Amino acid sequence: MISSIVRRSLPIAAALVLAACASPANREAMTPAVSAGKQYPYSLQVKTGGGSDTGAMDSSNISDADLKAAIEAAVVQSKLFKSIVQGADGADYELSVRVTSLSKPLFGGTFTVEMEAAWSLTRMSDRNAVMRKAIKSTGVATMGEAFAGVTRLRMAVERAASDNISQGLKAIAELKL
Repeated sequence: MISSIVRRSLPIAAALVLAACASPANREAMTPAVSAGKQYPYSLQVKTGGGSDTGAMDSSNISDADLKAAIEAAVVQSKLFKSIVQGADGADYELSVRVTSLSKPLFGGTFTVEMEAAWSLTRMSDRNAVMRKAIKSTGVATMGEAFAGVTRLRMAVERAASDNISQGLKAIAELKL
Protein backbone atom coordinates (compact mmCIF):
# COMPACT_ATOMS: atom_id res chain seq x y z
CA MET A 1 0.00 0.00 0.00
CA ILE A 2 2.71 2.49 0.95
CA SER A 3 4.81 1.57 -2.08
CA SER A 4 1.75 2.14 -4.28
CA ILE A 5 1.30 5.64 -2.85
CA VAL A 6 4.98 6.40 -3.34
CA ARG A 7 4.85 5.20 -6.96
CA ARG A 8 1.84 7.41 -7.68
CA SER A 9 3.38 10.42 -5.93
CA LEU A 10 6.73 10.21 -7.67
CA PRO A 11 5.61 11.65 -11.04
CA ILE A 12 3.81 14.52 -9.27
CA ALA A 13 6.89 15.30 -7.19
CA ALA A 14 9.10 15.20 -10.29
CA ALA A 15 6.74 17.57 -12.13
CA LEU A 16 6.83 20.02 -9.23
CA VAL A 17 10.62 19.98 -9.12
CA LEU A 18 10.85 20.55 -12.89
CA ALA A 19 8.31 23.38 -12.73
CA ALA A 20 10.41 25.16 -10.14
CA CYS A 21 13.42 25.16 -12.47
CA ALA A 22 12.15 27.65 -15.02
CA SER A 23 14.82 29.69 -16.75
CA PRO A 24 14.46 33.02 -18.55
CA ALA A 25 14.66 33.33 -22.30
CA ASN A 26 18.29 33.54 -23.41
CA ARG A 27 19.26 36.72 -25.27
CA GLU A 28 21.58 34.82 -27.64
CA ALA A 29 18.82 32.38 -28.56
CA MET A 30 16.43 35.30 -29.18
CA THR A 31 18.88 37.00 -31.58
CA PRO A 32 17.92 36.15 -35.16
CA ALA A 33 20.33 36.06 -38.07
CA VAL A 34 18.79 38.84 -40.15
CA SER A 35 19.93 39.83 -43.61
CA ALA A 36 18.44 43.30 -43.86
CA GLY A 37 19.77 44.00 -47.35
CA LYS A 38 19.96 47.67 -46.43
CA GLN A 39 22.40 49.72 -44.35
CA TYR A 40 21.22 53.04 -42.99
CA PRO A 41 23.94 55.64 -42.23
CA TYR A 42 22.23 56.55 -38.96
CA SER A 43 22.64 55.72 -35.28
CA LEU A 44 19.93 53.92 -33.33
CA GLN A 45 18.87 53.83 -29.70
CA VAL A 46 16.76 50.85 -28.54
CA LYS A 47 14.19 50.95 -25.74
CA THR A 48 12.13 47.98 -24.62
CA GLY A 49 9.20 47.47 -22.27
CA GLY A 50 6.39 45.12 -21.35
CA GLY A 51 8.69 42.21 -20.55
CA SER A 52 9.08 40.59 -17.16
CA ASP A 53 11.72 38.69 -15.27
CA THR A 54 11.36 34.95 -14.71
CA GLY A 55 10.68 34.09 -11.07
CA ALA A 56 11.67 30.83 -9.37
CA MET A 57 8.11 29.49 -9.50
CA ASP A 58 7.22 31.16 -12.82
CA SER A 59 7.37 30.02 -16.44
CA SER A 60 9.92 31.41 -18.88
CA ASN A 61 9.56 35.10 -19.59
CA ILE A 62 11.41 37.72 -21.61
CA SER A 63 13.09 40.46 -19.60
CA ASP A 64 13.28 43.96 -21.06
CA ALA A 65 17.09 43.92 -20.79
CA ASP A 66 17.43 40.61 -22.66
CA LEU A 67 15.00 41.69 -25.39
CA LYS A 68 16.94 44.96 -25.81
CA ALA A 69 20.25 43.09 -26.02
CA ALA A 70 18.85 40.64 -28.61
CA ILE A 71 17.50 43.47 -30.78
CA GLU A 72 20.77 45.41 -30.56
CA ALA A 73 22.80 42.31 -31.43
CA ALA A 74 20.59 41.61 -34.46
CA VAL A 75 20.93 45.24 -35.63
CA VAL A 76 24.73 45.09 -35.27
CA GLN A 77 24.98 41.71 -37.05
CA SER A 78 22.74 42.84 -39.92
CA LYS A 79 24.45 46.26 -40.13
CA LEU A 80 20.99 47.79 -40.57
CA PHE A 81 22.13 50.95 -38.74
CA LYS A 82 25.59 52.52 -38.57
CA SER A 83 25.77 52.26 -34.77
CA ILE A 84 23.89 51.62 -31.54
CA VAL A 85 23.80 54.48 -29.02
CA GLN A 86 23.36 53.86 -25.29
CA GLY A 87 21.85 56.54 -23.08
CA ALA A 88 19.32 59.30 -23.50
CA ASP A 89 20.82 61.49 -26.21
CA GLY A 90 22.71 61.36 -29.45
CA ALA A 91 20.89 58.83 -31.63
CA ASP A 92 19.40 59.68 -35.00
CA TYR A 93 16.53 57.21 -34.48
CA GLU A 94 14.88 55.61 -31.47
CA LEU A 95 13.37 52.14 -31.71
CA SER A 96 10.82 51.31 -29.05
CA VAL A 97 9.65 47.70 -28.75
CA ARG A 98 6.98 46.86 -26.18
CA VAL A 99 5.80 43.30 -25.52
CA THR A 100 2.01 43.52 -25.46
CA SER A 101 1.23 39.82 -25.07
CA LEU A 102 3.04 36.55 -24.52
CA SER A 103 0.70 33.56 -24.61
CA LYS A 104 2.22 30.34 -23.22
CA PRO A 105 0.73 26.84 -22.85
CA LEU A 106 0.53 25.17 -19.45
CA PHE A 107 1.23 21.63 -20.62
CA GLY A 108 1.52 19.45 -23.70
CA GLY A 109 3.95 17.62 -25.93
CA THR A 110 4.43 20.47 -28.40
CA PHE A 111 4.53 23.97 -26.98
CA THR A 112 3.40 26.89 -29.14
CA VAL A 113 4.06 30.38 -27.79
CA GLU A 114 2.42 33.42 -29.37
CA MET A 115 3.92 36.86 -28.92
CA GLU A 116 2.81 40.33 -29.96
CA ALA A 117 4.96 43.44 -29.70
CA ALA A 118 4.38 47.07 -30.61
CA TRP A 119 7.27 48.42 -32.71
CA SER A 120 7.79 52.15 -33.12
CA LEU A 121 10.67 53.87 -34.92
CA THR A 122 11.03 57.61 -34.29
CA ARG A 123 13.29 60.10 -36.07
CA MET A 124 14.81 62.06 -33.19
CA SER A 125 15.46 65.33 -35.09
CA ASP A 126 11.73 66.10 -35.37
CA ARG A 127 10.27 63.37 -33.06
CA ASN A 128 8.31 62.04 -36.04
CA ALA A 129 7.23 58.38 -35.89
CA VAL A 130 8.30 56.84 -39.20
CA MET A 131 6.95 53.38 -38.36
CA ARG A 132 4.38 52.00 -35.94
CA LYS A 133 3.51 48.37 -36.27
CA ALA A 134 2.09 45.54 -34.18
CA ILE A 135 4.06 42.39 -34.91
CA LYS A 136 2.73 38.93 -34.09
CA SER A 137 5.02 35.94 -33.97
CA THR A 138 4.99 32.29 -32.98
CA GLY A 139 7.57 29.92 -31.53
CA VAL A 140 7.21 26.13 -31.37
CA ALA A 141 9.23 23.49 -29.52
CA THR A 142 8.50 19.76 -29.55
CA MET A 143 9.09 16.95 -27.11
CA GLY A 144 11.64 15.54 -29.57
CA GLU A 145 13.76 18.66 -29.02
CA ALA A 146 13.56 18.67 -25.22
CA PHE A 147 11.87 16.25 -22.85
CA ALA A 148 11.60 18.66 -19.90
CA GLY A 149 8.58 20.92 -20.23
CA VAL A 150 10.39 23.96 -18.81
CA THR A 151 13.10 23.62 -21.46
CA ARG A 152 10.54 23.24 -24.27
CA LEU A 153 8.69 26.31 -23.03
CA ARG A 154 11.88 28.40 -22.86
CA MET A 155 12.81 27.31 -26.39
CA ALA A 156 9.35 28.23 -27.72
CA VAL A 157 9.50 31.64 -26.00
CA GLU A 158 12.97 32.29 -27.47
CA ARG A 159 11.78 31.32 -30.95
CA ALA A 160 8.72 33.58 -30.71
CA ALA A 161 10.95 36.51 -29.68
CA SER A 162 13.50 35.75 -32.42
CA ASP A 163 10.75 35.64 -35.05
CA ASN A 164 9.32 38.91 -33.73
CA ILE A 165 12.71 40.64 -33.91
CA SER A 166 13.32 39.28 -37.40
CA GLN A 167 9.95 40.56 -38.66
CA GLY A 168 10.47 43.94 -36.99
CA LEU A 169 13.91 44.53 -38.48
CA LYS A 170 12.73 43.42 -41.93
CA ALA A 171 9.87 45.94 -41.67
CA ILE A 172 12.39 48.68 -40.82
CA ALA A 173 14.59 47.63 -43.74
CA GLU A 174 11.66 48.26 -46.09
CA LEU A 175 11.44 51.93 -45.02
CA LYS A 176 12.96 54.87 -46.85
CA LEU A 177 14.81 56.73 -44.11
